[in-house]
Amino acid sequence: MKIILASQSPRRRELLERMGIQEFEVIPAQGEEAARPGLSPGELVEELSRRKCAEVAAAYPGALVIAADTVVSIDGRILGKPRSGEEAVQMLAELSGREHVVYSGVTVRQGGRAVTEHEATPVRFRPLAAEDIARYTATGEPMDKAGAYGIQGYGSLLVEGITGDYYNVMGLPVCRLGRILKSFGVDPLALAAEKEFVK
Repeated sequence: MKIILASQSPRRRELLERMGIQEFEVIPAQGEEAARPGLSPGELVEELSRRKCAEVAAAYPGALVIAADTVVSIDGRILGKPRSGEEAVQMLAELSGREHVVYSGVTVRQGGRAVTEHEATPVRFRPLAAEDIARYTATGEPMDKAGAYGIQGYGSLLVEGITGDYYNVMGLPVCRLGRILKSFGVDPLALAAEKEFVK
């Protein structure tokens, strides 16, 4: 079975490999990441992941396609990727010393069947001084990440705690995706066990 990850994120690629999925192609969706206004964060990431998945699946109708989308939400506002260093600074200042929620939507599609779900993970930042924010922004890490930080990198120095799926904060709800894949006949644990047995 041909498996496609419809994302250019190196983090999602790494997490899929960690799950035991070794044989897959990376074919990112090219469509605009815009959604209908008025959606909740969970509805938004589900719609965007569904749209990305449908775009790639249309070009590869027999493949099993996986797509995801992630946003950060605080005070009812949705924070995507910062468009400038100044916007990254503003986002980090807003998150400083507070709790926010990371939402990731994931869609798996094969043929006429598609399953879309989302995961929500609360994250708490420690209070950040202006100097902390300036130095972290200077690393360049915030620029391609929702909410302007990456928990798996230097951003780990900002995070005081999380409740729920750590990998969801990285951009892929691994536990939830594993259950969905199993319903499509792809069992990551079985693949991992088979790989170890071959060794």
